[in-house]
Amino acid sequence: MADSKLMYQTTAINTGGRNGESHLPDKSFSVRVSTPKDMGGPGQGSNPEQLFALGYSACFNSALEHMMKEEKVTGKSQVTATVELHSDPTDNGFKLAVKLDVGIEGQDEATTQKLAEKAHAFCPYSKATSGNIDVTVTAVDYEAGN
Repeated sequence: MADSKLMYQTTAINTGGRNGESHLPDKSFSVRVSTPKDMGGPGQGSNPEQLFALGYSACFNSALEHMMKEEKVTGKSQVTATVELHSDPTDNGFKLAVKLDVGIEGQDEATTQKLAEKAHAFCPYSKATSGNIDVTVTAVDYEAGN
């Protein structure tokens, strides 16, 4: 990263791990963190996978909008990020997988898929996860109201 210029940084603080609380230092955002009921936890808060899905979908959609602008494609876009937590038999721990469903209002599947692939190559979250977790990018119909 010797040639890169720092554009932004942020910090988050967690206490209590999966059954605790996470917040920004200025307290402008905080969230109660809880292990999902499906995993034997109380499920009384958000979990890291949900927070990752929120961040990834927003970042990816921004990358998609950038590509749409470059290609002069108009319409609303939406990205649904489904984050999965799988068992990892290599260390008896866990690993993530992500499914990104991408829709662009008024565009056919082929155009949407082409733009989604370009966004996937451009998105910082996609770059960070490349080679680390399985990410599937699929064009879907745009669904107004979601």
